[in-house]
Amino acid sequence: MGSPLHKSTSGHRTAVLEKPEPADLSPEMKLVRDALFRHVGKPLPRKEDGRLITGKGRFSDDFSLPGQTFAAMVRSPYPHARILGIDTSEALASPGVLVVLTGADLLADGLEPIPHNPVPSTKFDVKLTAAGGGTPFTGPHYLLPADKARHVGEAVAVVVAETAAQAADAAEKVFVDYEELPHVTETAKAALPGAPAVWNEVPDNVFIDSSFGDEAGTAAAFAAADHVVTAEFRIGRVTAVPIEPRSSLGHFDEETGRYTLYAGSGGAVRQKGELSKVLGIEPKNLRVLSYDVGGNFGARNRVYVEFGLVLWASKKIGRPVKYTATRSEAFLTDYQGRDLITKVELALDREGTFLAMRADNLSNVGGRCVSLSPLSKGSGLITGSYHIPVATLRARAVFTNTMCTQAYRSSGRPEVTYAIERLVEKAARELGFDKLELRRKNLVSPDMMPYTNAVGSIYDSGEYEKNMDRALELADWDSFEVRAEEAASRGKLLGRGFANYVESSIGSPKERAEIEIKQDGTVEVVIGTQPSGQGHETSFAQVVADMIQVPVEKVWIILGDTDIVSVGGGSHSGRSMRHAGTVMAMASADLLKEGRRRAADHFGADFDAIDFESGHFKLRGTNQTIDIFTLGDLTREKDGPLRVARDNEMHTPVFPNGAAICEVEVDPETGHVLITSYATVDDVGRCINPLIVHGQTHGGIAQGVGQAMWELCAVDASSGQPLAGSFMDYGMPRSDNMPSFKCEIAEVISPTNPLGIKAGGEGGTTPALATVVNAVLDALKDYGVTDIDMPVTPHAVWRAIHQSKGERDARAS
Repeated sequence: MGSPLHKSTSGHRTAVLEKPEPADLSPEMKLVRDALFRHVGKPLPRKEDGRLITGKGRFSDDFSLPGQTFAAMVRSPYPHARILGIDTSEALASPGVLVVLTGADLLADGLEPIPHNPVPSTKFDVKLTAAGGGTPFTGPHYLLPADKARHVGEAVAVVVAETAAQAADAAEKVFVDYEELPHVTETAKAALPGAPAVWNEVPDNVFIDSSFGDEAGTAAAFAAADHVVTAEFRIGRVTAVPIEPRSSLGHFDEETGRYTLYAGSGGAVRQKGELSKVLGIEPKNLRVLSYDVGGNFGARNRVYVEFGLVLWASKKIGRPVKYTATRSEAFLTDYQGRDLITKVELALDREGTFLAMRADNLSNVGGRCVSLSPLSKGSGLITGSYHIPVATLRARAVFTNTMCTQAYRSSGRPEVTYAIERLVEKAARELGFDKLELRRKNLVSPDMMPYTNAVGSIYDSGEYEKNMDRALELADWDSFEVRAEEAASRGKLLGRGFANYVESSIGSPKERAEIEIKQDGTVEVVIGTQPSGQGHETSFAQVVADMIQVPVEKVWIILGDTDIVSVGGGSHSGRSMRHAGTVMAMASADLLKEGRRRAADHFGADFDAIDFESGHFKLRGTNQTIDIFTLGDLTREKDGPLRVARDNEMHTPVFPNGAAICEVEVDPETGHVLITSYATVDDVGRCINPLIVHGQTHGGIAQGVGQAMWELCAVDASSGQPLAGSFMDYGMPRSDNMPSFKCEIAEVISPTNPLGIKAGGEGGTTPALATVVNAVLDALKDYGVTDIDMPVTPHAVWRAIHQSKGERDARAS
């Protein structure tokens, strides 16, 4: 068995969907359409890896400033407690301590809550509301609370000292007078009558309650159905565990009146805007630098309180302030993911045609609502890859006394994919259908595209059955029985799990690209979508290099500094390449248009007489040419740098899709589960760099498999205490517990954007929960095990086997 990086197939198939060509398509945009893609589609090695593997990365904790001090947080030991008072005197008297700040100090200084804006704002997102359609109360998120602590680990004070050790020691000496209050941590219990209220403003804890779909049509379809299959699933809570714990360094310059923040995130521009509102300053007076980011997966896309605290504290003491989380702090207070309970029903006719679906989704957002993206995005995809004519959905969200949840890789889509794929599997088993043929019979077909599903999401393109067929070939599905017999000869149980998936990519709609031809013979591209390991410096350069027909080595991507990058939606929701690629293509067209104007002036010719080919402007009908770099130099004095800036706004979603198959070997004596093979086909639209996309797929699979098999942010309900505070308590996918993957890329070009891109960063995760659990249940079918909760740890599997044995023995007696 090898590491996930050992092997990957690199096959592609492309289906270009015809679409009408706009009558006013410019010559430059025709170049985009007709580009001969010398670099796009090629597996170019990542140019950023050279500095990253030689220790030249620029991560948050790498930065230090003269006179730097250090911050430590005082954190609540209670899940719910009123703050009656905070005594800082002993801490202030401790060696090296400069200041201790509390929620009362924060209110006295007039700082505002973080403006998270959790309700998705793009045009095509599912619109979630409070019961009756009102605006939901989402809980103000101050940097430090002055009234109550609402989860274990919440920062209630910050200590700043000369050294990190002095700050940590003094934090232990801050005395907080708490009045412990009743708490609730479990999703279902939070929504029950009489549960402790996390916020007085929402006494029943349910702050989102929205319904979608055709209620009457769904009811009629269920009444006429020959079969109805029901299920309830709990998708537990996990944390992102980025390799780099979050860190921030803040500095206030008294002379300029400007703040500077070094903090890795998913979007420096967004965090600049939000933190400037917290501090009550003009955005121009805050500079955010976010360069290399050691893992994100959604957890870094929203502002953390420590980012604002180091800025505020720096102004208070007149020196830079730095904070770096310990790994245990990260386990407690990184934004967490998932945590959904879903009840689903499927109506079928006697031939197995899907008629209707009902879903009731209950999401746990924790002590405050940071993001409703998981509930919203999942709500739009409850029917998955299948044609289900009518459906109804109730989507609710509850507060609990736990850490806040946030969009986590594939945000909401693995949860609903898990529900529909487990439900279809159950329907096949209970009703006697072949599980593959039942799926195949009900798939959305290419001739139905664009397809509007039963809750209004419009799938742009896809060939779902071809994905399914190709995945079966990659997994060698037909030879399973031979492998199962061999496993049985060793006393092992072999199981296989299958899942189709479709997911959506929308994301923040605004993006900007600035492209300049530099005097040193390079091309500089400023873009607001920044990476956290996705290889943007390479793949973005491939797009621009092809658009303006220059070597990719000459294109350099500039990002992460808000004094340079003025607009940008950041990296989330699979938006990066689609949004950045589109606006870079538009900016490239603008650059070529300006170049043609300058070339016409240079040659003394009409604009329309200038052609562009292979990086050269040519006067048609002559042998006169000038390359783009020489043109930039020759015209710089008269016309300024050859430079353009282009803004764009995109709201139309795309729907990446695919199929995945997992094969597992279970030891019935110990319950140990070993993944023996994993195959996946992912339709990403146009693939810019297959090497990078395969890497994204590998990481995505590991992330999904990790949740299915090992990961869980367990909380003791009676005390409210988190039980996973280190790697001793939290299982992770590793190179020695993952197989080599068989991955293939499908390219069904999206008609929604000039490059035909969908997304490639989240597809590996989306079906993984379902494929793993379906495989384990398949392995255990002879024991009568039909359900198991994630993670499928050895203890959980062993217990399921023995419970099933006990039930069978009891029935036999």
